[in-house]
Amino acid sequence: MKRSDEITVAYAKLLDRIMPTERNERYEDPLQEALELRGFGEITGGGTMQQKNGEIEYCGIDLSLTDLDESVPFVCRFLEERGAAKGSRLEISTDAKNERVVPFGVVEGIGIYFDGVNLPDEVYRKCDVNVVIEEFSRLLEGEGEIRGHWQGPTETALYLYGGSGAKMWELLAEYMESHPLCRGARVMPITPEAD
Repeated sequence: MKRSDEITVAYAKLLDRIMPTERNERYEDPLQEALELRGFGEITGGGTMQQKNGEIEYCGIDLSLTDLDESVPFVCRFLEERGAAKGSRLEISTDAKNERVVPFGVVEGIGIYFDGVNLPDEVYRKCDVNVVIEEFSRLLEGEGEIRGHWQGPTETALYLYGGSGAKMWELLAEYMESHPLCRGARVMPITPEAD
């Protein structure tokens, strides 16, 4: 490990499909404050990786860290306490040719993709996706949360995070079977452990 007064570049890759504002509120601003308080470095930037269709793949935070023996486990723990998803990783540039990777994350994520073009026109006219979102939030209470969404050309996705992808799906399945707007919806894991 490096001496405590040296600065090391790192990147926290978060398997979190959230917009920049939510990334700042959930992760960046609280982490910046915590790093400054402990003298462990600072955040130097952040970003969002998108797929070709515009859907978010993951987000990340650029860091300059000091005292790697202390700051690396602190950053990983801190981001986990803020709800970082399984499959996230801290990539540390130890020198020009080498990189150390520290995996972290505690919650699982699933994406629910609603068909935006193939349902009867009447369903789109009469059904409000906000009603579905409210019911999802009620059913998931204590087991998960909706952190983000994406609207593509043919479907709309909601991104849910919680202790278990399987448990969240179990809680939503009956409602989804009965609601017209949920017909033909796809459920996909976001994190490696979700199913």
